Amino acid sequence: MKLDILAFGAHPDDVELGAGATIAKEISLGKKVGIVDLTRGELGTRGTAEIRDAEAKAAAESLGVVVRENLELADGFFQNNSESQLLVIEMIRKYRPEVVLCNAIRDRHIDHGKGSALVSEACFLSGLIKIETIDAQGATQQAWRPKQVYHYIQWENITPDFVVNVSGFLAHKEAAILAYGSQFFNPDSKAPQTPISSKNFLDSVKYRAQDLGRLIGVAAAEGFTVERPVAVEQLDHLI
Repeated sequence: MKLDILAFGAHPDDVELGAGATIAKEISLGKKVGIVDLTRGELGTRGTAEIRDAEAKAAAESLGVVVRENLELADGFFQNNSESQLLVIEMIRKYRPEVVLCNAIRDRHIDHGKGSALVSEACFLSGLIKIETIDAQGATQQAWRPKQVYHYIQWENITPDFVVNVSGFLAHKEAAILAYGSQFFNPDSKAPQTPISSKNFLDSVKYRAQDLGRLIGVAAAEGFTVERPVAVEQLDHLI
């Protein structure tokens, strides 16, 4: 299956938090979108890997993505090495996306920066014909390099290189995030508190989108950083 967009996250919920509204909008425009989680988030303070698996499935169904896979790398301990890169390359060659979304270039959680570099480098390596990978049926995969690699923004307030108008899609993002019931704010929960389990954090996701929207004169936006200059065909294509 060829996808238009393949979004990677170090943990289940990374993609939803960073780019959930953008993904919902792209799907509404007819794009085929998939998600690949690098880990099962098994080191998370709240919940379990099994709970996170079920939550990730529900979030994917909420957004309408056509496929979601998990590479089952070690949460907290995976490395940007050849073994991990080859697993990511296999996903890129399997789905042949035009655009790849991946973790923030730097962030509070150490896995986010590692995941960002891992996926970015794998996108380049995936285009090299002398790197051989095999699909699930035992066939040799063809080299494929995405046209664009964009990094969404997470905990840290990184200045975006461009923003996407997601007005009308914040509710889709919120529904996908709330699928992770074990992770986020729940006044009745007896689980230990974490930096992302507060009401303030959940509110901040909405506030950020509204503030980025304010800056471009729309209701809401999501920001991304790029690896090469942003190009437009003509000046009036900017909003």
